[in-house]
Amino acid sequence: MAGGKSSRMGQDKGLLMLNGRTFMSHIIEALEPVVSDIIIVSNNSDYDIYKLKRVADILKDSGPLAGLYTGLFHSETENNIVLSCDVPLINTAVLNILIEGFETEKDVIHIKSEEKNMPLIAIYKKQCMPHFLKRLHDGERRLQTAIDNMNTKSIPLEPAMQRFVKNINTASDLKEITNGSNN
Repeated sequence: MAGGKSSRMGQDKGLLMLNGRTFMSHIIEALEPVVSDIIIVSNNSDYDIYKLKRVADILKDSGPLAGLYTGLFHSETENNIVLSCDVPLINTAVLNILIEGFETEKDVIHIKSEEKNMPLIAIYKKQCMPHFLKRLHDGERRLQTAIDNMNTKSIPLEPAMQRFVKNINTASDLKEITNGSNN
């Protein structure tokens, strides 16, 4: 998911650079070994440089819940790994932890880091779509609120793995990981 206003960063986070590559490039590299197809949810045509399927939000300006709904709507698979564009340190090892924790009866399986749920590092079933659409029509935009009453599972990360799921939301966050001070 590469939508959003990026108000704290001031520019599109997925296109920010880290170690000579965009955040999105790092995320795609982590995803490629574990998925058969990648969809970028973004209204920004700059993401077309990746030569992947890009879809625009079905419901405009409706927050992360609408972005997730859009991604699931366009997906052709039952189980979908969903990542936000602001986790450039994500790696395949973390995604494998997520996949290893998969349970067929769960609607949502997400990473938990430093006691915080991370609903945008998760596996969502396509069958979540009607629930999300109803919540959107009810005026809900927050993803965590929308999944609170769903059949979810949290997978806590060991402290050594937590740095790989750090959200980069501000210039200060970016400077911190660029300088390696979060190691």
